[in-house]
Amino acid sequence: MALSNIHGFPRIGRRRELKSALEGYWAGDHSAMDLANVARSLRRINWELMRNAGIDLIPSNDFSLYDHVLDTAALLGAVPPRFRGGPGPVGLDLYFEMARGGDTATAMEMTKWFDTNYHYIVPELEPEIGFALSDSKPFDQFLEARDLGIVTKPVLLGPVSFLLLSKPGDGVDERFDLLDLLEPLLDIYAEVLVRLGGLGAEWVQMDEPCFAQDRTGAELAGLARGYDRLAGLEGTPKLCVSTYFDHAGEAVSILADLPLDGVGLDFVSGPRNLELLRAADGLGGKTLFAGVVDGRNVWINDLDASLRLLDELGRLTGELVVSTSSSLLHVPLDLDAETGPDEELRSWMAFAQQKALEVAALKRGVVGGAAAIASEIEANRRAMQVRRESPRTHIDAIRGRVAGLTAADARRANPYEVRRAAQRKRLRFPPLPTTTIGSFPQTRELREARAALQRDEIDEAEYERRMRGEIERVIRLQERLGLDLLVHGEPERNDMVRYFAEQLEGFAITESGWVQSYGSRCVRPPIIFGDVRRTGPMTVAWTLYAQSLTEKPVKGMLTGPVTMLQWSFVRDDQSREQTCRQLALAVRDELADLQNAGIKVIQVDEPAIREGLPLRRENRDEYLRWAVAAFGIATGSAGDKTQVQTHMCYSDFGDIMGQIQAMDADVLLIEAARSRMELLEDWRRTGYRQEIGPGVYDIHSPRVPPVDEMAGLLRRAVEVLPAERLWVDPDCGLKTRRYEEAEPALRNMVEAARLVRAELAPAGAAAEDA
Repeated sequence: MALSNIHGFPRIGRRRELKSALEGYWAGDHSAMDLANVARSLRRINWELMRNAGIDLIPSNDFSLYDHVLDTAALLGAVPPRFRGGPGPVGLDLYFEMARGGDTATAMEMTKWFDTNYHYIVPELEPEIGFALSDSKPFDQFLEARDLGIVTKPVLLGPVSFLLLSKPGDGVDERFDLLDLLEPLLDIYAEVLVRLGGLGAEWVQMDEPCFAQDRTGAELAGLARGYDRLAGLEGTPKLCVSTYFDHAGEAVSILADLPLDGVGLDFVSGPRNLELLRAADGLGGKTLFAGVVDGRNVWINDLDASLRLLDELGRLTGELVVSTSSSLLHVPLDLDAETGPDEELRSWMAFAQQKALEVAALKRGVVGGAAAIASEIEANRRAMQVRRESPRTHIDAIRGRVAGLTAADARRANPYEVRRAAQRKRLRFPPLPTTTIGSFPQTRELREARAALQRDEIDEAEYERRMRGEIERVIRLQERLGLDLLVHGEPERNDMVRYFAEQLEGFAITESGWVQSYGSRCVRPPIIFGDVRRTGPMTVAWTLYAQSLTEKPVKGMLTGPVTMLQWSFVRDDQSREQTCRQLALAVRDELADLQNAGIKVIQVDEPAIREGLPLRRENRDEYLRWAVAAFGIATGSAGDKTQVQTHMCYSDFGDIMGQIQAMDADVLLIEAARSRMELLEDWRRTGYRQEIGPGVYDIHSPRVPPVDEMAGLLRRAVEVLPAERLWVDPDCGLKTRRYEEAEPALRNMVEAARLVRAELAPAGAAAEDA
């Protein structure tokens, strides 16, 4: 006997209906009922789609209006005190205030969900938090599906991972051990499980993805203690604990010994799980949820290889459940709705709906043998053979150029101290210079212009005229505000990766391949299917036009090779290092063209470099070696007088500060405001030789921070780093904000810099006299 399972499904809808509903509610154009109706419709569509595909264990409670970790905090009543004075239900407005901030309260921190480009809201916990069941979402969604005749498998973020993904709240001693909260937390989880059992749930999936990372003995003991209690409860559904994104290491033997009904393991990103299962001599008769269909990439499954693996896994466990490796949240919804890639490329791909069909087919293959899915296997073999033999995937000239790279190509000609002197003489910025990260608000008019161009309603000349008009608007605004280093605002760019992918060989671009990044923010990751090559300048003309409008320097804006890799669906038929080096050469050539055109400052963004860090330490040194080298290749052609800046955001960078130093950018612009300058301790501990701009306001919130708040953050930074090495900037680009929010926030930022600059002036003058 075998079953089929989906960990989770995309939430946003075929046409991003959730995005529209959320933004309509936030703008006051739609009611809470309007939003609820859209969400209910999307859930129904997802459940019926999976049922029709032949999935046995269909998830519920995986749907979220903003983020599933925030949902868990709301369920448990884990609301930071700055948002309310006491316990009680977490209503819709409080929920969104926690995610986005309010008039007086800053938003909760947001960071990357493991090594993906999804962002989660970081729970804030205190020793006396007093967990209480404060939301009914898991029960409501289970009943909603049951009314449609579908008995779902509720999905919950497990208690141990919830604690490990959290942080101590404001003012809490950093020595506070979050695992001390496990026992009271288990009381709430037990209540949830008993209630779900009473409603008729047969299985509950408890996600513990933190155990795909290296864990301490105390953390592993917490896993054992937690599920020894939860698995022994009376009147609860069968319990499956799932990990994903890598192998589960020491947790495999612990899970095998616990009185669980099922264990979920990822055999795509964590192939070593097979070896660990062999070493543990199986799962002791438990049901194995075997993650063999990739939940994170878009390539079709190798059905032959998966059936062979499932055959061996079936001998190491009791019942076998064929599953996705993780939630399908990370891939687009439906390939059949896609009109971008051509027919041949589409034959190599599977989106969420197609992956559900692959899971169901593999289940039939396990039950009835390969003959039961002979037609699917034959079509799969043909598509994979065409892909292997396609000339579209190989460019000999690019491969030769990569092979010819040397260590000297991956570093600047002279050390930072030499470059710094040359750049200061050329640029002459004031102390605490102000800048932005690059993008300015993408207005409705800009989006309409791009759409009109795609529909041939306007020609290239008219499109360029409109973009130039917006660039001039952005330049004039920055001059009025008093910013020191300007940007052109990127009105012509739909996305910081997609824009470049559209101009590089080796990429396929989707039209409807939307994936949720956080909340209502969605992206369409491009697809790297072949060798990458730049065929001509991509940004030079726009940057030169912006520079022609002002005497102040305008920086060139490029996306770095690691971020392009991380924020694309990457080919799986060669190493990621090889693909990243190809991307680095494309960026290197663009940087050289900008420099030769007279651009004095060039920003090469690498917000995803920490995101790409492997979850297991055993793989990190190798990744960091080639990732840092790729940035070096991309920027190595910059001369001493050309200032290279880079930007990083929404990850924990403390454990790679040495590698960030090794990237050797002249200026690092890094997110710090949303976490309220927590990175300062990392700088204090490790030091940083180059110039650095810790973000002083959170652009992911509509809130406009006051001058004194930003000045306070700057003063904290000055206590840790020399003022002459500090920049002033937002946490990230302004693309998702409105001008009504961005302009006053930037005005306050510039004023905050002036205030602190004036406070430092006497000390600076004294230093010069000395």
